[in-house]
Amino acid sequence: MSRRDRVSSPCVSICALDENDVCVGCQRTSDEIMQWSRMSDEERRAVLEKVAIREQKAMIN
Repeated sequence: MSRRDRVSSPCVSICALDENDVCVGCQRTSDEIMQWSRMSDEERRAVLEKVAIREQKAMIN
């Protein structure tokens, strides 16, 4: 698998952590951001599922 076939980062270049240590731009935790480059595609997809849940919760609040 080539690099371009890998699951892409959800980074939107709005990098700021909130009080829960979650980026307000991509909704990943600081740990998820730091580990991203070492994650398998399966792990990245799992993070993206968590990101989707965090985005939904953010829109409700």
